[in-house]
Amino acid sequence: MSGLAVKQGASHARLPGAGRALHASRVVVLNPALLSCAAALFLSLLGVVAIGTTEPGYAARHAMLLSLSLVTACVVAWVHPRTWCHLALPGMVLTLCLLIFVLIPWVPDALVRPRHGARRWINLGLIDMQPSELAKVAYIVALAAYLRYRKNHRSLRGLVIPLVLTLIPIGLILVEPDLGTSLLFLPTLFAMLIAAGARFKHLLIVVLLGVVAAACMAPLLKPHQRARIAALVAHVQGDTQFDHDIGFQGARARTLIGAGGFTGLGRDQASVLITHNHLPEEHNDMVFAVIGCRWGLLGATVTWLAFVVLAIGGVIAAARTKEAFSRLLAVGIVAMLVSQMLINTGMTIGLMPITGLTLPFVSYGGSSLIIAWIMMGLLMGVSMRRSPSLAKAPFEFGDDEDE
Repeated sequence: MSGLAVKQGASHARLPGAGRALHASRVVVLNPALLSCAAALFLSLLGVVAIGTTEPGYAARHAMLLSLSLVTACVVAWVHPRTWCHLALPGMVLTLCLLIFVLIPWVPDALVRPRHGARRWINLGLIDMQPSELAKVAYIVALAAYLRYRKNHRSLRGLVIPLVLTLIPIGLILVEPDLGTSLLFLPTLFAMLIAAGARFKHLLIVVLLGVVAAACMAPLLKPHQRARIAALVAHVQGDTQFDHDIGFQGARARTLIGAGGFTGLGRDQASVLITHNHLPEEHNDMVFAVIGCRWGLLGATVTWLAFVVLAIGGVIAAARTKEAFSRLLAVGIVAMLVSQMLINTGMTIGLMPITGLTLPFVSYGGSSLIIAWIMMGLLMGVSMRRSPSLAKAPFEFGDDEDE
């Protein structure tokens, strides 16, 4: 009897360890985020080549920043997503403070460098940091942390806090002014609320409120931003009166994309056309026009498909995880990057007003590239950790819940 008791005791002594094993997440080397990272790497290398069409110096710096971005992404992926969840609140507060800091008028120009009338950049010496870029990551992490254990977003009243959390950075970024970046937050909010199980009829109301809020923020737009919207309307109507004024950048971009045809013109001829057409920001906001001119519709399509592959990897990673924060984080990252791609390419081909927004991974820019790869690191951190065996699938609600 005593021997049996000892064996039973030993069996019970092993149970806590076994329980921890069932609840622990495991690292998986082969995971869906590798698909997204492969697409992101392709886009980054495409950016180096495209930028080098007319700006070899910027291309070399883009390659150097890519190396730094990859190292940063690896460090971010190594940190458990739970740690980022704990840092959500201080990270968001710090980001909002930085967004306010760049707007303070008496800050020296040596520290906050105005460009074209916009105050968006903090001089860090080697690179200029854009708090609005950092806000994209901080916002996704903060919203995912807020929604992870809640179900009040299933009611209309419960959507107020997520909407306010979204409108605060939008308002600060609009004042910089940076219309392009501010447009990314509402689609990301919408996607994350869908992933969290919000009701579609309530989301429709949120969309309407967002449109009303955007209309209320219209007075915050600078005169040149309103003029760009007017130029887009004129373009849609076939009016070319703005093509040599505020609509010059968009008109040049469309001309170069059209010149590329189906397969493109090649490096030398594309370089000559881009240079003689005086395309502004060809290494940055307008890099998609360079791709269209050099590689034609085929190159543009491959670029779009690379983002599709990136999104597929991220969606699969989100679907595979049972941890609520990780799922929302993955969905938010995919929504933010895809929204940015759609806005950038849309403005380049004349479907949206020019907003000064970069093409993720492809455009030259230290903050833009590093932040995009930080998102990839977060996505990899989610995907490489298999959910605990006994974890409950998140955001499963009954249809009979109170509204």
